[in-house]
Amino acid sequence: MQQRAINVILTGVTGTALAGMLVAGVAAASDDSAPSEQQYLSQEAGNTGTHKDAQKNSDKSSDKGDSAADSKRKKKDSRVLLSGTTTASYFWDDGSGVNGDTGAPAGGKPMQKGLFASPSWPMHTKVKVSYNGRSVTGFVGDRGPGRPSHKGIMLDLDTYTFRYLLDGEKPKNKYNAGGGEGHLKGIKWEVLKWGSGAGKKGKPRPFGS
Repeated sequence: MQQRAINVILTGVTGTALAGMLVAGVAAASDDSAPSEQQYLSQEAGNTGTHKDAQKNSDKSSDKGDSAADSKRKKKDSRVLLSGTTTASYFWDDGSGVNGDTGAPAGGKPMQKGLFASPSWPMHTKVKVSYNGRSVTGFVGDRGPGRPSHKGIMLDLDTYTFRYLLDGEKPKNKYNAGGGEGHLKGIKWEVLKWGSGAGKKGKPRPFGS
């Protein structure tokens, strides 16, 4: 009887001890030192934000690289190889026979706005002309002017370019610039790119020289 009482007491004590250990284990598992769900979500959000910032900085660096490349390209395209001033005349030679035209432009391209004639520069040379604060960029597509080049008139401009530089207006027609001017003195020219066609690089030379 006494032994049975002792066994009952031991069983109760052991059960209590086990229950206490389980409670302690649960408490330890839920301790603040273990990351909670909220902390985990916050950490994930922080990692995502860091990734976005890194991607944003990478995109900015890429944009800066593109801008630098574009700027370098534009600078290269707009560099002036040779410049000077001259007196310019105008023409429109479409091979129609009007005003004595005898054939299409020598450069092989049809007459158009921005097509200039030079007595010596290589065909298809890219040239910028400026006068009275206005500018036009065109190309050498024909030979000329003829004998006037021996008097210092080293450029023949298409009618539209000539009239635009004069006063910003349009010509009466292809063959008549109007405005009462046949020449523009002191026009500035800038060679931006030498053409690959026939002709001579350097300062313009009189026709046939």
